[in-house]
Amino acid sequence: MKTLKLLIVSAVTIAAVTGLSAQKSPIDFETSGNGAAFTWTTFENDANPAVEIVANPSSSGLNVSAKVAKFTAKKAGQPWAGFESKHGSDIGTFTLSASNCIVKMLVWKSVKSDVGIKFASASSASTGEIKVANTTTGAWEELVFDFSKRIGESNDQIIIFPDFATTPARSADNICYVDNIRFESSGPALDVPMVAAPTPTAAAANVISMFSKSYSNVAVNTWHTDWSLGNLEDITVAGDDTKKYSSLNFVGIESTGVNAINASGMSFFNIDAWTPNMTQFKIKWVDFGANNAYGGGDDTEHEVSFSNPTQKAWNSYKIPMSDFTGLKSSSHLSQLILSGTPTGSGVIYIDNVYFSKTAAAVSKSSVKPVVTLYPNPSNKTVTLNCETPLDEIAIYSTTGILVKTLYNVEPNQSIDISGLAQGIYHVSIKTAATLSGVQLVVQ
Repeated sequence: MKTLKLLIVSAVTIAAVTGLSAQKSPIDFETSGNGAAFTWTTFENDANPAVEIVANPSSSGLNVSAKVAKFTAKKAGQPWAGFESKHGSDIGTFTLSASNCIVKMLVWKSVKSDVGIKFASASSASTGEIKVANTTTGAWEELVFDFSKRIGESNDQIIIFPDFATTPARSADNICYVDNIRFESSGPALDVPMVAAPTPTAAAANVISMFSKSYSNVAVNTWHTDWSLGNLEDITVAGDDTKKYSSLNFVGIESTGVNAINASGMSFFNIDAWTPNMTQFKIKWVDFGANNAYGGGDDTEHEVSFSNPTQKAWNSYKIPMSDFTGLKSSSHLSQLILSGTPTGSGVIYIDNVYFSKTAAAVSKSSVKPVVTLYPNPSNKTVTLNCETPLDEIAIYSTTGILVKTLYNVEPNQSIDISGLAQGIYHVSIKTAATLSGVQLVVQ
C-alpha cells in the first residue's frame, strides 16, 4: 500500500507539472477560458495603459464570442507598441511543430496596418515577429500567421503588436481588439479566398441585383437546381456572404415564373468570381420568352466563355448584354447556368451577381490584371508597370498566407522582395473599382 501511495503521488505531481507547462490554446479571453486571467504587460505605448478585457464590440459574423481583448495604440506610442504574456505561467511552455505552427487571430481595428505576433523563450530570446496587415476596418477579420519556418523552437511567451504602424505613422489613438488566438497544423494549401469580393460602385437605382450585400436583392427561386451537377455551400469570406460551387460540371440558377428578371433596360451583367483551379469559366443566360415558360417554343439563350481567369484572385466580369447575341429578348431571364473546365472538379466562389445600366463595359476579351511586374522572376526588387495609383498590393504564398502588404502604391513603384523565400507567390492588386492578380516568381 505504501508503494502504491507513492506511485499515486508521483503521477499527480507529473500531471500537475505537465498541466503548468503545456501550451494553452485557444486564447479566447472568456472568463472560463484562456487569456482573461493572463498577466498581460503593455510596452512602448506612451504611458502604457493596460490591456482591457471587454465585451465584444461586434458580436456577429466571424466572431460571436462574449469577451475580447482591447488595446489602444497611443499616438505617442512607438510603432511596435504592444502587449505580452508572462513567461511560462500564462501561455505555458511549447515547441513549434507541424501541428501548431499556423497561428490564427481575429482582429477588429479602426485602421489598416500591420499586426505582429512574436514568441520568446524563457531567456527572452526570439527570432522576431511575423506581420500580417488587416484589410478591413470596423469589422472582425481573421489573420493567419505562418510560423512553419520556426518549427523546433521552444517558447513560453506570446507578444502581440496590434498596430505595427510604421508607414504611415500613427496619427491618432487607434482602437484595436483581438480575440480567438488559435494554433493549428500547417495542413494543405489554402485554396480559398482570403479577402471578400470588391464592393460594387454602381448606383442602386441603376441596378437589378440577384446576390450582393451592396444592394437589395430580387427573389431567386434557387441557386442550385435539382439538375445541377456540382455542390453548393453558402459561406462567408472576410464577413461577406459568398456562394461556393465545388465538384462543378455545371450549375443551374433559376428565377422563374413571377421571379423572372426583366433586364431589358440594363446594359451589363456583372459577376465576381474566384477560383483556385478553373481554366475556363462559362456564363449562360436563358430567356423563357413572352409565355414565361420553359420549352414554350420562344426560349432563347447564349453562353459567353472566359479563358484563363486569374486563379486565386477575384475576377470582376462586367459583360455587355449585347455580348449575349443569342438572346432575342432579356425581358424574361429565368436561368443562369455556370460551368467551365476542369469538368466535374471545378471550384468557384461567386459574389455580386447583378445587372447594371452604368457600369463601365469590360468585354470578355479584356478581363485581365491591371498591372504587370518586372523583372519576373526576381530575387531583390520588382517594379509595378501600371498607369494609375493602386489602393493595395498584397502578396500571398502558395499556401494562402499573406506575407507582404503595401497601401497607396504609386505607378512604377519598386517593391523590395529580398526577404521572401524562393518560390511562387500570388500578388493581389486592388483599386477602387477592381481586384485582380498576377503571379510572382522569387528566385
